Amino acid sequence: MRVTMATAAARAGYANEDFTGAIPMAAVLIDGAGVSGIESICRHGVAWYANRLGGELLSLLSLEAGRSLPTLLGEAIERVADAHRDTCDLADPSSPSATVAILRLGDGCADYLILGDSVLVLDKAGSPLVVSDPREVTLGRPYRTALEAAAEGSAEYEQVRRDFIDLLRANRNQPGGFWVAKEDPRATVEAIIGSCPISELTSAVLLSNGASRIVDRFRLVQWPEVLEILASSGPTTIIRRVRQEEARQAVAADDATIAHCNDLAAGRATARGSR
Repeated sequence: MRVTMATAAARAGYANEDFTGAIPMAAVLIDGAGVSGIESICRHGVAWYANRLGGELLSLLSLEAGRSLPTLLGEAIERVADAHRDTCDLADPSSPSATVAILRLGDGCADYLILGDSVLVLDKAGSPLVVSDPREVTLGRPYRTALEAAAEGSAEYEQVRRDFIDLLRANRNQPGGFWVAKEDPRATVEAIIGSCPISELTSAVLLSNGASRIVDRFRLVQWPEVLEILASSGPTTIIRRVRQEEARQAVAADDATIAHCNDLAAGRATARGSR
């Protein structure tokens, strides 16, 4: 498998809280989440969490091909929690968390996992298969609409933002809410998983929600056109167009990351082992 990756921080001089990486038969994308000023809760921060979780996942994917993706993600979450549970308040709702997208090839199949609002697009003949988890987006839609309507920095904007943060804190990894990677590996039970024959696929792409907004927020293009742009120009073109639209609409930028996976046929003959 050949993977082309691109990432861009929301603002120059600020840490990029996304992570993406790949091994020959798998790709991982992590989108870290958290609020500013949480040093008293976690001294490491969101970027550390995203990078540590991504690294643990890649290590497990390279060594434990026969285990299910939720199991591997759960172990990665546990390892990261163990790395900072003695110094940080992991139970606090504002401690770092992340969305996760995984693609793994083996034994003729492409296995995938989505936890949170990252997006996976499988380029299938006819029309792409788009895999996403709408729970957080659905929960927060009224607040995002109100934020877009208010002037950034105004009293109304700040009140809506505080209410939105409270909503996320109350519903993160809770029944009826939404689910992300945090400190509890049991959240992986809520992940969206599936499998598709590699023979049906031309390519696949993993996107953080800062990159997928080219379709699901700005509606500049649809997914088939995204795949065409990726094939002809690569992921940096998608991120550049997102940045241009953010500037045009005066919308706050978000970290944007893409992993575009090609030459998937190499995975057809690779054994995954027992599950």
